[in-house]
Amino acid sequence: MIRYKVSRGMGVLFVGINPHPGSYRRGIPFSNNKMFWYILSRAGAIDEDAEELKDDKRLKRVYETRFSQVYGYGFLNVINRPTVDISMLERGEERNGRRKILGAIRDYRPQVVCFIGKVAYEKFTGTRNFGFGWQDDIFGSRSYVMHFPLRGRASVRVREIRTVLRFGKNT
Repeated sequence: MIRYKVSRGMGVLFVGINPHPGSYRRGIPFSNNKMFWYILSRAGAIDEDAEELKDDKRLKRVYETRFSQVYGYGFLNVINRPTVDISMLERGEERNGRRKILGAIRDYRPQVVCFIGKVAYEKFTGTRNFGFGWQDDIFGSRSYVMHFPLRGRASVRVREIRTVLRFGKNT
């Protein structure tokens, strides 16, 4: 089970769609395919290199002890139920997660809310009428939709993370 991270003073709240069963079992978001973590490293968002992040024990330590406390990031999923594929999600499953995320944004006021992929933002907002990049603010927090980290060029995602970090530095 993944222990989600939210705290006061977050620079960036990352929002995913739902966990993969392997990530859920390990208790680490995006640990089934660690590309999200490698992209954070390449973008300079975290200090650990890819070799360190390959090891599940080290990655878990980074997520549990450094992700929020040192780097100032948070993490929530729109839907908590693990699935191998998003096509297995059911209509309406996002309602509870949407309320939880809105509450976290309202209460914790992250500088930036970064949605990891269009599906996460679509399920959160209920609309398909948007593109990648900056979106409307949510309770005073800037919001951004990045490309999902598993398909396409990593350089695009690294650039997106760097863009988000310019506005989401932990203070």
